[in-house]
Amino acid sequence: MSIENLRSALPSYAKDMNLNLSAMTRLGSLTEQQLWGSLLATAAATKVDTVLVETLEEAKQHLSETAVEAALGAATIMGMNNVFYRTRGFLEPEYDDQRAGLRMQIIGKNGGVEKLDFEMYALAVSAVNGCSHCVAAHEHTLREEGATKEQVNDLIRIAATMAGVAQGIQIAEALAA
Repeated sequence: MSIENLRSALPSYAKDMNLNLSAMTRLGSLTEQQLWGSLLATAAATKVDTVLVETLEEAKQHLSETAVEAALGAATIMGMNNVFYRTRGFLEPEYDDQRAGLRMQIIGKNGGVEKLDFEMYALAVSAVNGCSHCVAAHEHTLREEGATKEQVNDLIRIAATMAGVAQGIQIAEALAA
């Protein structure tokens, strides 16, 4: 089990991350696809190879190939969008009249999964990437699509936990090298 590999790789000073990661796999507010897609998308967003590879291995046991592709697609498109819209936020309103001019068709097609699920992945990745504009936009869409406050909060918890796990793994790997 790959989440167990991540938990085992965390150093003793990251005990909280170990316990939080264990709890994330048992969140009851999300469907299996929402949970594992969000875990996978945020693992990709951390940019820590070990976290991505280990999470992907287990996520494949819970997700269809389409959902895996959607989660990775959400991480990729939000990697671009988070930089663009976060930076535009620093400059607004002077640039409000400018088009993004970036291809984002995967968002309109939801990566092949339900809109609610893809928006969940996008919100969680945006939280990892620190884009307040994208977090707010995706939270708004999620609430319009029927997501509860508990679900949104759990997505933020997933993002925070995966970011902390990635930090712990990265520190452990650096010190072991």
